[in-house]
Amino acid sequence: MDMSNKKLRIVFLGTAAFGVPALEALIRSSHEVIGVVTAPDKPAGRGLHLSKSPVKQVAEQYHIPIWQPVRLKDPAFLADMQALRPDLQVVVAFRMMPEVLWKLPPMGTINVHASLLPDYRGAAPIQWAIINGETETGISIFQLSHEIDTGDILSQTRVPILPGETAGALHDRLKIIGAELLVKTIDDMVNHRLQPIPQHQLIKPGMVLHPAPKIHKEDAHIHWDRGAKEIVQLILGMNPSPVAWTLLDGKMLRIFRAHVCLPLSKPEVPPGTLDTDGKTYLHFAAADGWVAVEELQLEGRKRLPVREFLKGFRG
Repeated sequence: MDMSNKKLRIVFLGTAAFGVPALEALIRSSHEVIGVVTAPDKPAGRGLHLSKSPVKQVAEQYHIPIWQPVRLKDPAFLADMQALRPDLQVVVAFRMMPEVLWKLPPMGTINVHASLLPDYRGAAPIQWAIINGETETGISIFQLSHEIDTGDILSQTRVPILPGETAGALHDRLKIIGAELLVKTIDDMVNHRLQPIPQHQLIKPGMVLHPAPKIHKEDAHIHWDRGAKEIVQLILGMNPSPVAWTLLDGKMLRIFRAHVCLPLSKPEVPPGTLDTDGKTYLHFAAADGWVAVEELQLEGRKRLPVREFLKGFRG
């Protein structure tokens, strides 16, 4: 049977902003998005008004039917999915799915992941790649299987990490690249142009695989007894969330941007010592050099560039 012009019926599953360009690209494609599955609305803000996920907002804009199950194994929800008769499901920035759901369509379920799998499997690949000082990452599209982020690779593209790039900036680049690769991959699936590659074939002898688990607030705590470059990578990788932090006079100091003072010279003071002229710079001593803060926010105050911050700082 010739599938070269087949219009696939696709169910999209996603919640976070990373999935929005992918959903919009599918809507613009030759295929049909017949349903969207996203997280239940959550209370947000001071008034705790219910907040819709970014993916739900797009689905409403295009009048696509929406499901927001609390449990993905809910029999009524699964019956609805079966009744839709999707050819394919696409998952982007969602949650773990039960086998009964990801095996439902004839063509299975594919996932868009922001790393060069099998490296950086997990919930936060963008942040960990920057924290670990990588100079390259990418997008992998793979077929869902039992273990998380381990299915056969359908397509990949490499993406350089720019000097000084934050996790937020890299996220915004990768979500566009991922959306473009997704549509191309689905078209290649329809036209039998893909050869799925088991991930174990991509693991070279001696290759070290990095985990990318969910980020917690304590992961963002700055330890000044580490190297200056490592600390700056942590600061960039934790921007925009949860934001790297330290304590200053008992108050939380959040640091959004910083750079290494070059040339590196080992400070003759304990790690964490603050140095400033009160006008133009604020430096912290690391194990092997100084970290120059560029943008910061002291507890109870506004987020400011360092020069603006120092105008009101008496430390």
